[in-house]
Amino acid sequence: MSSCSRRSFVHAASGLGALGLVLQSSSGSAAAQEPGASTAAVPEWWPQRDPAAAKEMVTVAHFDLKRVRELVEDQPALATASVDWGYGDWEEALGAAAHTGRREIAELLLAHGARISIFASAMLGYLDVVKACVAASPGIQRTLGPHGIPLLAHAQAGGPQSEPVVKFLESLGDAGRRAPTQPLEPADREAIVGKYVFGPGVRDHLLVDVQNNMLGIERPGSSRRVLSHLGGLMFFPSGAPAVRIAFARAGGKVTQMTVADTAVFVTARRA
Repeated sequence: MSSCSRRSFVHAASGLGALGLVLQSSSGSAAAQEPGASTAAVPEWWPQRDPAAAKEMVTVAHFDLKRVRELVEDQPALATASVDWGYGDWEEALGAAAHTGRREIAELLLAHGARISIFASAMLGYLDVVKACVAASPGIQRTLGPHGIPLLAHAQAGGPQSEPVVKFLESLGDAGRRAPTQPLEPADREAIVGKYVFGPGVRDHLLVDVQNNMLGIERPGSSRRVLSHLGGLMFFPSGAPAVRIAFARAGGKVTQMTVADTAVFVTARRA
């Protein structure tokens, strides 16, 4: 479908109505239409929202106020957009703004219908909201946000306006806990870097590499996820502490990877 603003679409639609025309699907059927009237093919993702637009919204909500404004003005529903970056690491646009301390972006999203959360409240300095959530659900302060980022870190990202929330969460003693990890020896890290194949398709493999001194895993066409070490060459991907990714040695070399991800269990051999 060609892109257009909501305003131009509404104007065009009113014009079509005056002419007695209706939109048709890619099959060409319509309740009523003038000879020769047609539309572009209906996208496969419709009536759901465009997944590419949702991904863009969550991405730019980390840093780009101007683009966020353009997107929500064109498609207000994108204010509630969310993306699974991999292995169940879900992130909403508001959550992206919350853990990066982008107050203006968060306020803009809320003005367009984003759903407030304890994480956004912590960053924005809504002390009464955070206190009420903790009182209503004791222990909720230990819940981790997108990418495994703790609640306290969201408050700290809010700057001076969120300082009262920071002090309150620090008084609880456990709002800053992350999933426990173990150090990884450089030699072990280098030993597992490589390509691991689990099928014949062009995307049926996983790539393990090191970027910015951090080990990561990626399936072609998906988002790279940072790996956190649990010990014994067993890891979990960022934001998904219940998933297990383990590497096995044979003859002194790492030869195989297994991924236990809820209903999916993958065994991949090193290429």
